[in-house]
Amino acid sequence: MLGRANLFAERRGPTVRLRRGETGDWRTSLSNISSSDSMVTHCADPDDGLELLLMRERMRNWRFYDTLRTDQDAPARRPQISTYTPVLASDGSDLAAAIATILAIGDGQAFEEAVDDAFPGSVIQIAGDDYGSVEMRQTGLLRPLSASELSDGTLRYLLLIAALLSPRPPELMILNEPEASLHPSLLGALARLLSKAARNCQIILVSHSERLVEALCEQEDVRRILLEKAFGETIASDADSPRWVWPSR
Repeated sequence: MLGRANLFAERRGPTVRLRRGETGDWRTSLSNISSSDSMVTHCADPDDGLELLLMRERMRNWRFYDTLRTDQDAPARRPQISTYTPVLASDGSDLAAAIATILAIGDGQAFEEAVDDAFPGSVIQIAGDDYGSVEMRQTGLLRPLSASELSDGTLRYLLLIAALLSPRPPELMILNEPEASLHPSLLGALARLLSKAARNCQIILVSHSERLVEALCEQEDVRRILLEKAFGETIASDADSPRWVWPSR
């Protein structure tokens, strides 16, 4: 609960005050900060702004995936430079390198199981040396499908696997409507993949798919928060909804 006793930074308009670490009194850090700037980036210092500095570093570790591209011109459909990539880019542009890194130093078995769970009998491989590209071998096909030939849903699912099975899991990962473009038959496998990834990091997922939400609720350690619109206001209508307490500015 926010209160005066645990407040270490305060912003009112263009003025930011920080509580001194030794004496506990307040000093003005900035008096002309722009409304478009954040005090977390402009007022963090190792002395009075240590908490802001630590908060900034923690936030830099968070990952947001809401712009994964699967269109025909998506970078993930083209060969990419093969380099060490423990973290998938926010748009999925380094998919081949991210998958190759998982197979080399990450949980390759979990990756193969996730692919087989969604596409039984299929195998993902990275073709090429200096420039790698994603290929999918499927049962019954005489040749592998290149990334440029994959459907939007298949490519998106591979992007989600690469993001969720990162060898360097973040403290917090946020996914916005991961079910977009996915065939309904993939939602159960996606729920199981999310449950496995949630063992290593906290995941916040925003979804409009009741089928995905129901599949997730069948997994362990899942908390659902139902958001509803009421006269332009978004409210958490669940009985177990969180308690939001916002400070005045």
